[in-house]
Amino acid sequence: MVLNALSVDVEDWFHVGAFENVISRDNWAALECRVERNTDALLQMFDSAGIKATFFTLGWVAQRYPHLMRRVADAGHELANHGSEHDRVFTLGRDKFAADIDRARKIIEDASGAKVTGYRAPSFSIDQRTPWAHEVLAEQGYAYSSSVAPVKHDHYGWAEAPRFAFKPVAGSDLIEIPVTTAEFAGRRLAAGGGGFFRLLPYAFSRWAIRQVNDEAERPAIIYFHPWEIDPGQPRVANAPIKSKLRHYTKLKAMAPKLERLMSDFRWDRLDVIVEAERERMA
Repeated sequence: MVLNALSVDVEDWFHVGAFENVISRDNWAALECRVERNTDALLQMFDSAGIKATFFTLGWVAQRYPHLMRRVADAGHELANHGSEHDRVFTLGRDKFAADIDRARKIIEDASGAKVTGYRAPSFSIDQRTPWAHEVLAEQGYAYSSSVAPVKHDHYGWAEAPRFAFKPVAGSDLIEIPVTTAEFAGRRLAAGGGGFFRLLPYAFSRWAIRQVNDEAERPAIIYFHPWEIDPGQPRVANAPIKSKLRHYTKLKAMAPKLERLMSDFRWDRLDVIVEAERERMA
């Protein structure tokens, strides 16, 4: 069986882009934080399944929960950078982006004692609008990024990007390893996890991963969030209906689906998969 990568975007329920216009960043510190308990629950799930994963963590979370960062690292998982406060890359510009990821990286490393070599842009916001983003990551010495969703989507996507690992900066060893997509009838379908995994029947994700593993002979890159296993999280009453449907639907079903996913396929940290892809590209 092909070895795949399982990743967690460590952010709380109020950090998500779907609520950014109805929850002020100034109010974050006053809201009920549930990211620690949810991430600890995931650590228990992974331990029971004997799986190691990558935790792309916001600097905001790492600064407030340094002991959680240490628990993740001590359990043998990879800690990676998810930016400071969930700003989309194309809203920052080159200089602010460079400062943002540098700050978050230092916070995560100081909290965990682990070296950070991977990055994922909030909302997969490295795309055709940010040709400089990969250059900044290369300048700062990152080994890899997993920031591209090579699909069309109303919130993100770079449909023209390669489906599988590629080197985005000439002369650099930096590897971009996009989240997983599948192909059907000449169309590229999002199948990298998150809401797609939670909302769609499990059979779709199983089919998509098998297609990538068996037909393309490549690893699947799957992600989700700690809040997705938390049906008891607060409700944002004034959020748009579309956002609420996407965010709250099938939260109770998520943990059992994850357990099934972990048993049906082989999983490891993203840095392990990246090194295998690097050898393939040599």
